[in-house]
Amino acid sequence: MGEPTSLASLEASFEREARLDQSYVVLTVAASLIATLGLLADSAAVVIGAMLIAPWILPLRSASFAILEGRLALVGRALLTLAVGVGITVLTSAALGWVANLPVLGDEVLGRTTPNLLDLGIALVAGSVATYGRLKPEAVSSVAGTAIAVALVPPVCVLGLLLSLQQWEPARGAALLFAANLLGILSGGLLTLVATQASLRQQLFRSQMGLVSLLLTGLLLIPLTGGFVTLLGQAQQRQALQEVERAITESLRQNTITLGRDSELTDVKIDWSQNPPLIKAAVRVSRPNLPTPKQVAAVQDFINKTQKFRYRLLVQRVSIDVIGPETEPNPEPTPVEEPQELSPEKDEQAPSPAEPSAPTPPAVPAAQG
Repeated sequence: MGEPTSLASLEASFEREARLDQSYVVLTVAASLIATLGLLADSAAVVIGAMLIAPWILPLRSASFAILEGRLALVGRALLTLAVGVGITVLTSAALGWVANLPVLGDEVLGRTTPNLLDLGIALVAGSVATYGRLKPEAVSSVAGTAIAVALVPPVCVLGLLLSLQQWEPARGAALLFAANLLGILSGGLLTLVATQASLRQQLFRSQMGLVSLLLTGLLLIPLTGGFVTLLGQAQQRQALQEVERAITESLRQNTITLGRDSELTDVKIDWSQNPPLIKAAVRVSRPNLPTPKQVAAVQDFINKTQKFRYRLLVQRVSIDVIGPETEPNPEPTPVEEPQELSPEKDEQAPSPAEPSAPTPPAVPAAQG
């Protein structure tokens, strides 16, 4: 594959990207403020806005080039620029977290405290694309998309927030996520430069810093694999919970009173810490004596026959009263009988209303002798 850009031109562009200048500081402060406020507000859209203006990917890809070239001065300058940005962000987010003093942080913060192998893969691809965009500006004209994908600033903001609240264990997870993103970008940039620049391919094996960078990235596989295993376990538990909930619903329909008419399954929780796992099902019922213990046992047997694990089932029933009007709102109308027509024969026998019958003469008393 031919060299799309001359080596001298690459050196000049990477020299500019490693500078610690006013624009870099201003963009870092702005990205730190926006990201921290977005994390406090638990707004993903605001955090994405901070990623768009964060300039940290520029000194990182400059460091990748300098590592391959063996230019220690440029590597030091690029890493110093990045370190200044990280320090500004940690101090800014810690100050905002101390002022806000929120007792509970949202999902945007918690989601960046449990890194895994997927995060490292994203960082590798993002670093490759960012470096490729520098080599071929006509292919990728902006680093905005890669900045959003790799998300360097938000983990550091999370680190500052958690440090201000003295939550050390989650802060360690945020620091691990930043390290994964940092080394992933460096390694992705190194591999992309080697793949696209023939003059740099031999230098990778002679560059001790390049090998150290790849080695450190490989070492991250150990803690990140643990996070990935945890993620798989959580996904399996969610799948098992959905299957158990469907089994409970189906069994209640078949073995107990009909759902939707006399009862309603409102909640299902599984306590995985117990052996066997304990299923807690909440049911609203209109008949307080149902479901019976025998029916609950039948449901438990049905679940254990259809699932991989054996479970213990407890049903919490909440009785509700169904009240309606005493009469139906739309009673059926009473049919009205239509008058029947008289036959002609009956008409002739009936007396005419115009000719009244003659009055009966009064009785004459008998003569007395």
